[in-house]
Amino acid sequence: MTPSGKPLQGLRILSVEQFGAGPYGTMFLADLGAEVIKIENTSIGGDPARHTGPHLLGDADSQYFQTWNMNKSSITLDIKSDAGKAELNRLLAGADALVNNLRGDLPAKLGLDYKTLAADYPALVCLHISAYGRDNARAAWPGYDYLMQAEAGLMDLTGEPEGPPSRFGAPSLVDHMTGITASVGLLAALHRARETGQGCDVDTSLFDVALHQLGYAAIWYLNEQHQVVRQARSAHLSVAPVQTFRTADGWIFIMCMTEKFWQALITILKRDDLKSDLRFANAKLRKKHQQELTEIIDEALGQAPTAHWLSVLTGHLPVAPVLSLSEAMENPLLTTNAMINHLQHPHAPNGLKVLANPIKIDGQRLEQKVCSPLGADNEALLTGAVLAKAEVTQ
Repeated sequence: MTPSGKPLQGLRILSVEQFGAGPYGTMFLADLGAEVIKIENTSIGGDPARHTGPHLLGDADSQYFQTWNMNKSSITLDIKSDAGKAELNRLLAGADALVNNLRGDLPAKLGLDYKTLAADYPALVCLHISAYGRDNARAAWPGYDYLMQAEAGLMDLTGEPEGPPSRFGAPSLVDHMTGITASVGLLAALHRARETGQGCDVDTSLFDVALHQLGYAAIWYLNEQHQVVRQARSAHLSVAPVQTFRTADGWIFIMCMTEKFWQALITILKRDDLKSDLRFANAKLRKKHQQELTEIIDEALGQAPTAHWLSVLTGHLPVAPVLSLSEAMENPLLTTNAMINHLQHPHAPNGLKVLANPIKIDGQRLEQKVCSPLGADNEALLTGAVLAKAEVTQ
């Protein structure tokens, strides 16, 4: 990292969190230098992600868990007990933010909201990440990523037209987007709190974020009642050719988002006859005649393997190979871009390989380390009275 250190150094965040969106968002903040203290419940074995297989790392850790929790400390605290509440209040005295991703009805009941804490900690920012929000009839509903993809219309738009509704292929994208959205809201509120001394509640929900991912498809419907449908070949909703095409040995994705790129494609394919074909005279017509255009380009690209087309198309128009997960992980670009880090872990003798944070500061990747074992930071962060109580109850 740069000599000046990570940009969020000096920021202390307490987080009552488990599984996806909350841990993902706070992990980004931890990667950027914030001290994130993860508060876990011993009675359930800590964050359930610690026990999520198939690849475990000892008794209370897993590769799945580390995916969401690198660079964090861990303490075990029963925040429902009097001793736990007292200890949480002691920790809040030195904290900038309190994060939770509980059900929407729980923060107020547990006293984790700004209304409860403002008198003692006026500059504290309380971030709430819930399934459906804290101010509606669904506040007490639990919820997860895939449910949001289903109800927000995302599954209905994913997959081939003749197939069933499908979730995103990559796991937990709504969790990821919600965590990042929450982090942006938290940082904005913290900036104001430092300027004014005034904290607040910040809320976001899985459902709201999932719905927001509809983007212009939602705007089109709200204003024009234009209902988009699933597109064959993962095609763009309004521009063509922007989709997958078959090659002699696989698939390639081509994006002719502008007229310049369309002209480059047909020139390289030696199909100058298409320049005068009225079916493809402009973007709107190319979309209208997408099926005929797909057949023409498939036939041309089918004459050579993917590697050939990448070599002749790259630099002239946006293009990428469609890779399997294993091919994507072995892509030399990951090494070139330093996108894989090797971390030390006591239960991974050969080290634990993880994806690097996608943010660079001054051209450098952010340093990472594994999350502490369950409760490993109790002695450093909790008082003796709470430790003694924990030893009795465990």
